[in-house]
Amino acid sequence: MAIEKIWLSSYQPGVRADIDVRACGSIIDVFQQSVRQFGSRPGFSNFGVTQTYAQTASYVNQLSAFLQHQFGLKKGDRVAIMMPNVLQYPVAVFAILQAGGVIVNVNPMYTPRELVHQLNDSGAKAIIVLENFAATLQKALPATQIRQVIVASMGDMLGSIKGRMINFMLRRVKKAVPAYHLPHAITFKQALKRGKRQPFVPVPLSQDDLALLQYTGGTTGVPKGAKLTHGNIVANMAQAGEWIKSELVEGQEVVVSPLPLYHIFSLTVNIMIFTKVGAKNILITNPRDIAGLVKTLRHNRISVMGGVNTLFNALLHHPDFAKLDFSSWKLTLGGGMALQQSVADEWQKVTHIPIIEAYGMTETSPGVCANPLNIRQHSGTAGLPIPNTDVEIRAEDGHVVAVGQAGELWVKGPQVMQGYWNRPDETAKVMDERGYFATGDIGKMDEKGFIQLVDRKKDMIVVSGFNVYPNEVEEVIAMMPQVLEVGCIGVPSEKSGEAIKLFVVKKDPALTREDIITHARQYLTAYKVPKDIEFRDELPKSNVGKILRKELR
Repeated sequence: MAIEKIWLSSYQPGVRADIDVRACGSIIDVFQQSVRQFGSRPGFSNFGVTQTYAQTASYVNQLSAFLQHQFGLKKGDRVAIMMPNVLQYPVAVFAILQAGGVIVNVNPMYTPRELVHQLNDSGAKAIIVLENFAATLQKALPATQIRQVIVASMGDMLGSIKGRMINFMLRRVKKAVPAYHLPHAITFKQALKRGKRQPFVPVPLSQDDLALLQYTGGTTGVPKGAKLTHGNIVANMAQAGEWIKSELVEGQEVVVSPLPLYHIFSLTVNIMIFTKVGAKNILITNPRDIAGLVKTLRHNRISVMGGVNTLFNALLHHPDFAKLDFSSWKLTLGGGMALQQSVADEWQKVTHIPIIEAYGMTETSPGVCANPLNIRQHSGTAGLPIPNTDVEIRAEDGHVVAVGQAGELWVKGPQVMQGYWNRPDETAKVMDERGYFATGDIGKMDEKGFIQLVDRKKDMIVVSGFNVYPNEVEEVIAMMPQVLEVGCIGVPSEKSGEAIKLFVVKKDPALTREDIITHARQYLTAYKVPKDIEFRDELPKSNVGKILRKELR
């Protein structure tokens, strides 16, 4: 069934079902508007050092001029960014786009083989890399077409004294910068210095111009570059802005950004959307350091935070998190993976605000659905489609299913990608003639229009002909107070075709296999109860903390 847009205003008064997503021509138009409006206000902060919007814009102009005059960047050229959340990241993003380039975001944890694939597939001609990962680049470089390397250091933009101290600690004490040899590279600071001597020549940009090649496994396996235009990202900024406008005050919000900016969720939400509203954005370089994140939360009057289930769970299990002052907190956004009820309930108990769940994909820039902000408790759904977005839930034969029935989610809207880079065959598999995109996610819609995600289509387990969705099994096991984390996959079985296998990280060392089975039998029908249970010290996770079932498989 297709979503009826009348439901939107019923559940979130003041939010329009359709808005003008072409009011701004490009991402740079939005950025420059924010600089004019919030120039003297704090923009990005890292390691206690804050840049105003005007200072960020100055660095952006310098780097844009370098790329344009010294490197010779032409409109449409691809430039890779291989960094965690540091102050150089937003500078690089806006500078590349302002110079007419296309951003290729790279996971800094890539192996040389993975890096070679992404750089070659995208045709990137330049890369900006944090020195901590330069050794990986050195190994990959000979097999790529990269012509310009810019090496950043953690302390580059942290002031002379603090910057030198942090660089010394990372290089000499923590040995976090492996030796590397990139003889033709220049430093980030050198690039800014050279760019400062050259006038930047503005590049005409429109909504139709390519902005990002955002790589994803998508719905069909091999990493592919989703082609996201300025129009796609600007549309998602406008759609999300319409959704959250009732909760936020322009120029006054303080946002903490623990999710990596090279992931589409954090990139669009933190760099784009919260820059548009003039928020102060606190960049967390190492979100795995939960103690450090809690310390940052303690020393800042946070109003907004985005995260995923595993991060929320980790924070809740830190002894000092519950001691924080949450009186300034307005909004917690959850996405990237299913939010477990037990985590949602505990979060609201501790912080006194709910986690507002949203749903999206790399291919949709990423926003598709979100829960209304006036629902003050976890709904267990992905919410309603955001403005200008149509959703259909289809059966295998392509027909739209009835309310309450499960099927694959198909999405249409101005935020949907233009296709996969140089892969028309893969694009054809996921886009239909009406402009709808096949998400690969199984979901269903209730009579009020709310969409409940069941699971990834490719993760579904078939036991003796019955469909079992890993999310459901994981949700039940996560209810156990003795369980810290859980992952569920299907494994071959001669008896039933597939069987359920569970991977569990214990919170209570006394937890046994029998305890889990006994608990599962209370909530799951017999064919859904896992018998094959493996205990582990940790589970493999993606760059945003999503448990990787493909690695478990």
